[in-house]
Amino acid sequence: MAWVVNGEFRKLWIGQLVSASGSAVTTVALPLVAVLTLQASAVQMGALSAVSIAPHLLFGLLAGVWVDRWSRRRVLIWTDVGRLLLLGSVPVAAALQSLRIEQLYVVAVLTGVLTLLSDTASQTMIPLLVPREDLIRANSAALLSLNLASTVGPSAAGLLVQVLTAPFAIVIDAASYIVSTIAAYLIREPDRPPARPRSEVQLSAGLRVLFGHRMLRPLVISAGIAALAGSLQGPLIVLFLIRELHRSPAFVGLTLTAFGAAAVVGTLVAGPWCRRVGIGRSYLSGCVLASLNGALLFTGRTPLILLGQVLAGLGMSLFGVPQRTLRQALAPAHLLGQVTASWRTLVIGGQAAGAAASGVLATALHIRPTLLIATAGMLAGTLVAVFSPLRGLRELPEEETAGRSMA
Repeated sequence: MAWVVNGEFRKLWIGQLVSASGSAVTTVALPLVAVLTLQASAVQMGALSAVSIAPHLLFGLLAGVWVDRWSRRRVLIWTDVGRLLLLGSVPVAAALQSLRIEQLYVVAVLTGVLTLLSDTASQTMIPLLVPREDLIRANSAALLSLNLASTVGPSAAGLLVQVLTAPFAIVIDAASYIVSTIAAYLIREPDRPPARPRSEVQLSAGLRVLFGHRMLRPLVISAGIAALAGSLQGPLIVLFLIRELHRSPAFVGLTLTAFGAAAVVGTLVAGPWCRRVGIGRSYLSGCVLASLNGALLFTGRTPLILLGQVLAGLGMSLFGVPQRTLRQALAPAHLLGQVTASWRTLVIGGQAAGAAASGVLATALHIRPTLLIATAGMLAGTLVAVFSPLRGLRELPEEETAGRSMA
């Protein structure tokens, strides 16, 4: 897979790897700034988490329209510069002893908007930088960088917070955007057809492509159901391990490491697996593996808990690579930004709803039954794809066929 990281795609890949590594530090450091430096309450922590997610739900569809109209290279450059300034304001305010929780809210919201634009632009730029036949390899490489960052980043963040204190650990993330800005500036973006007149642009265009295409419709429904169900268990895992099973924080760290390591391995094998069993069956196998995590957690047995985390990490990569590739290959080029943003809005919206419902279900039914409900829901999402044309899809459809859409 490594050979595909060359040419213009290499610049995009390096920039995204560096910025994702820095962002993984801030994911841990920013809440720690609120807790350790500002002594934030539970309500304030909940608000900080909520405002971090809000941009994806409020501006997701608009982000797709903007990315389809603007130069994606310039989107990457200016969003990196913006995040550099926003995150850099946190350690500066801390040094001046003027940091307040309201500033963290503003930083979380604005960096969320910029990250939404950057992620949409980077995903939609991949088909412009690599040949169609290399899309699976390129998406495997892109997910590899994200998984490496999310695996190593939290551990590095803990060390940096301990050595530098939480506000100044964020300097690492801010500095990472200098590198990614340079990488984005060096990309030679291919020419695109002129943008459509504003009067012809509709926010629903991406949704109509997703739900109007015979392959993308079951894919987005399947992924949406699975995202909602999977997020039921996310907020409960640490609570379950610590309070019900009385496991140590070190064991919690071990489970997260097992998940991250398996996700990295999954990105390395996703391409060969797609070629061996077909794109559709790779997606299905990944969904099934990820679904088993809740049931294995339910047992409370250490080997099965670790196995569940490994299967979840592996499955996430095995379904992530084909679904990204199908989206990029089947959506019309001039609407790819809107399709990507619509997908993210639906999936992240499902995750937000699932996370909100998890506490209610766990309170009413207890945690173990909620974990089984999550597994059942994820398997239900898989069944949507099983009883669809996706099951028999081995390779990407021909380009002229892929371009058809009801948009």
